[in-house]
Amino acid sequence: MIASLPMYQRTENKAAHNRYWQSIAANLNRNGIDAPAQLSECEGNDHWLRNDLVLSQTCGMPYRISLHGKVQLVGTPGFETPNCPAGYYNSIFIVNTQDTRTKLGDFKTANIAVNEITSQSGFAAPQNAAKKAGFQFKDITLSGGHAISAKMVASGQADIAAIDAETWRNIQIYDNFTTELRVLCNTEPTPALPYICALGLDKTVIAQAVTDAIDALSNEDRACLNIRGLIQIPSADYLAVENP
Repeated sequence: MIASLPMYQRTENKAAHNRYWQSIAANLNRNGIDAPAQLSECEGNDHWLRNDLVLSQTCGMPYRISLHGKVQLVGTPGFETPNCPAGYYNSIFIVNTQDTRTKLGDFKTANIAVNEITSQSGFAAPQNAAKKAGFQFKDITLSGGHAISAKMVASGQADIAAIDAETWRNIQIYDNFTTELRVLCNTEPTPALPYICALGLDKTVIAQAVTDAIDALSNEDRACLNIRGLIQIPSADYLAVENP
């Protein structure tokens, strides 16, 4: 069996993620599900379709376009995201502090840094927001990661980026280039990044193992990971989000 928690892990919070996983794994092993002792460092997204995937975290857009029906939704970690219901999140549009534009519509011809074309927060959400503002982002630079997108805006290599709210929280905590950035506006909330497992596994047992691990987090790790609970969001709510 393999497991991964790739979405919000970075050097500064890796130890907290590992302790969180070890608690989940212990709960799973006690309840008859074989769980690896360590998280896997998986490259790319192919591992999400492995039949030995006991737990991972994906993004809403990949779930809609390629994973629905091929994996099980375990639940969605609930973060303390301002102005979002439990289990939901949004994207934060960031621009350079030297940029005087004040509305999203002012960025019709702007270059946007995008982490991945299959990212809900970095691509789908900003394009859907732009559509409501009467335009579409056409000048796109693929950065390969939210933090890289933010750094590109800070350095003037891109005009704007949409950053996952939880990732933006971590960037603000750990990175010093945020002094060159300001928040322009937010996108509308959508279901946050769900935990998934392979078909054939007992997702109810896995969900309980995760819930118990969240409840057992130390105050320090809870503050670091910002996880407040496991929320059950129907698959239909993920599928209802518009693809750009």
